[in-house]
Amino acid sequence: MVAAALSVSDEQRAELRRMAVSTTLPHRKVVQARALLWAGDGVANAEIARRCQVTPEAVRRWRSRFAEEGTSGVGTVAKGRGRKPSLPAGTVEEVLRLTHQERPADGSTHWSTRTMAARVGIGKDSVAKIWADHNLKPWRVATFKISNDPRFEEKLVDVVGLYLNPPARAVVFSFDEKTQCQALDRTQPSLPMKPGRAGTMTHDYKRNGT
Repeated sequence: MVAAALSVSDEQRAELRRMAVSTTLPHRKVVQARALLWAGDGVANAEIARRCQVTPEAVRRWRSRFAEEGTSGVGTVAKGRGRKPSLPAGTVEEVLRLTHQERPADGSTHWSTRTMAARVGIGKDSVAKIWADHNLKPWRVATFKISNDPRFEEKLVDVVGLYLNPPARAVVFSFDEKTQCQALDRTQPSLPMKPGRAGTMTHDYKRNGT
């Protein structure tokens, strides 16, 4: 026997549609929202289960929860079900805090999964997953050099101006050779790491022997 179409109000349908196309909500919430929209259109539970790659029983649970709780119950995990937390409370927050604000005690420039795991007391794979979930890559460091030449800005304007507006019928060549220059020390504090941006260091560019 095919279940009757799920009763869905216009306001609920609009909210379900918003959930169903979201790229930020948890996957289970998106899938259930799509399933409930189909249920509201009268699609059979078995067909909804096939489209969502779940069992018909799962679809029936989703329908029942929606009937009781409305859109607030979409994507929730019933008490006693779902994967149990594998890390102690506060572990993720501590890993994130250390990654952003501290460095390893051994003087390393950044954390590795193993050094972080040893500090927090969890497995290195757990650290890797936390970093991946929050788009953090401590091993990637972007650097840039700032000249200490007092005429740097003046020279920069000349060079950039030459590229943007070269003389008529002229050929502009660019050579970049600094065989005796090296970054000797840091002149500014590192910029903080955040999702999508590597930690950044700035250096003075100095010439050997001067």
